[in-house]
Amino acid sequence: MARFSHTKKVGPAGRFGPRYGRKIRVRVRDVEIKQKKSYKCPVCGFQKLKRVGTSIWVCKKCGAKMAGGAYTPETGAGRIVTKAIRRVIEKRSREI
Repeated sequence: MARFSHTKKVGPAGRFGPRYGRKIRVRVRDVEIKQKKSYKCPVCGFQKLKRVGTSIWVCKKCGAKMAGGAYTPETGAGRIVTKAIRRVIEKRSREI
């Protein structure tokens, strides 16, 4: 009978057992935890945004569907672009 108690460090990647090396299993664990987690919906504000497919996110409360990153609803590059756009809008509103 197999013993499955040694998955504390690698969590969901424990299904790979000793294969592939510790570093890769830790990376897989981090990615899988990010993609399975529920996030805050930008439309309704509830913690109900879930991943249904690669880059497709749906809110279980309000039904909003959006495209985002593959593993998180918002990517680092997307955050930078949003900040830049906000900065330009604020700059234009000050000039008027």
